[in-house]
Amino acid sequence: MNLRQAQDGVEYVISKIETDDEDLNSFLFSLGCYSGETITVIRHLKGGCIVAIKDGRYNIDNQLAEAIIV
Repeated sequence: MNLRQAQDGVEYVISKIETDDEDLNSFLFSLGCYSGETITVIRHLKGGCIVAIKDGRYNIDNQLAEAIIV
């Protein structure tokens, strides 16, 4: 399941990042978004969702949300 399908307020563990784009991979890694890390969808929005990773909250678009598999 990807983050677009995840429920609001539930903590998930990231199983993998499905992307061939190395820039996107390194960007997500810099946010702390990598396999084994916990992530929580705070709220779904029309164009993406707000997530909590470690101590930060980020607004990610649908393309990024679909690449993060939990």
